[in-house]
Amino acid sequence: MAAACPCRPIAPDTAAARLLGALWFVSVTTGPWGAAAGGGEETLKCEDLKSVDLFVQQTHPKINDATQEPVNCTNYTAYVQCFPAPNITCKDFGGNETHFTGNEVGFLKPVSCRNVNGYSYKVAVALSLFLGWLGADRFYLGYPALGLLKFCTVGFCGIGSLIDFILISMQIVGPSDGSSYIIDYYGTRLTRLRFGPPQF
Repeated sequence: MAAACPCRPIAPDTAAARLLGALWFVSVTTGPWGAAAGGGEETLKCEDLKSVDLFVQQTHPKINDATQEPVNCTNYTAYVQCFPAPNITCKDFGGNETHFTGNEVGFLKPVSCRNVNGYSYKVAVALSLFLGWLGADRFYLGYPALGLLKFCTVGFCGIGSLIDFILISMQIVGPSDGSSYIIDYYGTRLTRLRFGPPQF
């Protein structure tokens, strides 16, 4: 005669809580921050922690008042300092294994910046709105032939002035040298979307 099993079925809520607890424990002990903080087999680079906001504090770039872009902007890239959290051990940008206290720079994060050459977006829009029929906007942006044509035709009878105002406001027409407008760094910016065939 078989003995009755004294086991009771586990409630679904309790089973789910145990499963979540086990998954959390595994992720903490085997994740990138667990290996870095707990002395895993190989110390991770500090750049590998950048996606985990709890372990990295990023500084804001210093902005040049004249260009409204980061001061160290070269080749469309600027770098900001990132500080790993206290008690994190990782390899800094020099390859040295460091135990951070929260005050040392662990790595430099690249951020995109734009090439500007003195053309203000606000000035271009204002010229297009008020003096576009005289071609002042095109003269300002470095298109003297179109500016002269607009001047002689009174902005193509007003239609060309309206079209130019829309194109400049949407930043489709920019400076003739290919640079970007000066726009407040922390202000509203338009991002131009490009459509085309998929890249493989």
